[in-house]
Amino acid sequence: MIAAAVIAIDQIVKEWTTSTIAHGEPLKLLGGLIYVIYARNSGAAFSMLEDHTWIFPIIATGVVGWLFWMIRGTVSAAWAVALGLVLGGAAGNLTDRIFRAPAPFHGHVVDMFSFLDDHAGHFPVFNIADSALTVGVALAVLLEFTGRRRDGTRLSKEREAAPVAKEAAPAAKDEHA
Repeated sequence: MIAAAVIAIDQIVKEWTTSTIAHGEPLKLLGGLIYVIYARNSGAAFSMLEDHTWIFPIIATGVVGWLFWMIRGTVSAAWAVALGLVLGGAAGNLTDRIFRAPAPFHGHVVDMFSFLDDHAGHFPVFNIADSALTVGVALAVLLEFTGRRRDGTRLSKEREAAPVAKEAAPAAKDEHA
């Protein structure tokens, strides 16, 4: 459900940006903190590999498939949110790669948010899908660091330390022999 919401919002904002902002002036929000502009990105993050657009749909399809597999066994609500955000973000940009100009499977991703500048001079331009990916990955990293598992259990400090203690015990006996 989260992934579907991200994809829908992402595509609606991209269509609005393409039909409105692409033909007019950038929109200034929050006193110039954020500008809504029209940009197309043929590359990966930070416009890397712009001449290799064909590879991004392949990678994104693999990521989307892997995320479906990961979500399948997820019981934890927090993990479901994290993986849903990442899945929605990956699928939102994959949709652009498959269906947008200049050609199928070579499409450019529509980006629209720019910080502090109406010409993307201070920070890379991004979109809703990019934001969902970033938040989802950050949440997944936080969940990993706090020991939360996709099955709803939590890795306890006792279980983490137990294998180390068992391995250290025989070594201590050998030293005294």
